[in-house]
Amino acid sequence: MKAIVLGTLMAAVAATGATFSKSAEANELALSLCTYVQGDDTMRMRKKLRDSRVRVRDIYSGIQCNGQSLLQFAMANGSQEIGSFIVGRLSVDELQSSGDYEWAQSNGHGDTAIAQAIKERAGF
Repeated sequence: MKAIVLGTLMAAVAATGATFSKSAEANELALSLCTYVQGDDTMRMRKKLRDSRVRVRDIYSGIQCNGQSLLQFAMANGSQEIGSFIVGRLSVDELQSSGDYEWAQSNGHGDTAIAQAIKERAGF
């Protein structure tokens, strides 16, 4: 009986540790991506995504930088190159439903290269 309780306790601790590890990795990834967007560093972003084995379209809706989506953050920081890169990696449905184009229009970023790329790709 003691061995069963001990085994269960060890399994619970191991599972909890794995959960914290994955959460920490996700937070580190989000922080890195926000930093790369702010610095308009497409090369580092590509490397980070490749090393993490994730695609922008799979994580886009789950990451916010200072309360903004990655594209909004790119427009606010003048990061045109990385913003255009992100637009090219997102699905048309994601671009249409994200509200990023509308946000750009209402916040004075409608004439940026990123907003134009969204408009062309999503068909606004």
